[in-house]
Amino acid sequence: MESTNKSSTSIKNWAVDDRPREKLMLKGKESLSDSELLAILINTGSGKKSAVDLARELLKLGKNNLDELGKVSIKDFMTIPGIGNAKAVTITAALELGRRRHASTFFNKSFVRSSNELAEFLKASLKDYAYEVFAVVFLNRSNKINHFEVLSKGGLTHTIADPRVIFKKAIEVDATSLILCHNHPSGNLRPSRVDEELTSKLKEAGKLLEIKVLDHLIVSDEGYYSFADEGLI
Repeated sequence: MESTNKSSTSIKNWAVDDRPREKLMLKGKESLSDSELLAILINTGSGKKSAVDLARELLKLGKNNLDELGKVSIKDFMTIPGIGNAKAVTITAALELGRRRHASTFFNKSFVRSSNELAEFLKASLKDYAYEVFAVVFLNRSNKINHFEVLSKGGLTHTIADPRVIFKKAIEVDATSLILCHNHPSGNLRPSRVDEELTSKLKEAGKLLEIKVLDHLIVSDEGYYSFADEGLI
């Protein structure tokens, strides 16, 4: 339970130089540290800890890395005394907005030009999953993205991709080609035999429906692996 003793730790009662909100207004958002930005979301401290103190503890959960912090669950946020459900939900929502903002910039591009370009988008879209997921990028005749969706979620080492679900969605969004993708939370980018067999199976299924499977990308924080670049599709 969060402390009700907020009079001494509320941001509005801090010295002016220590108020992240005022600092943001006066000096701009770029002037704030990660902990100060998080403190604005936290709003009030707890007991003898200020909101900035709590923010620093939160950052430690993410190894002082915002990308890692995005993978922390609401339940884990709440292990810090002073971080209740409301604060944990607010922080999680803000981190998710940041992830979506980064990923959405890719959709402003007219065409998919390279595996590297698409891999950067997919890494941003899937980086917060601590387990394996399978996603598909659906494209029209001009190679422009029609739709992107995570179609299945699995465990730490594998997930299941249903061809019926994939091609049903392709028809729904009027796609003429698609790019398969899944993440490897372990960081290992080499495809497994199952990955190779699935890719071959989906490519053959696509021929019957005249929907091309252009590539299969495996992504992780370390980089990406492209079946097309390696001549495997």
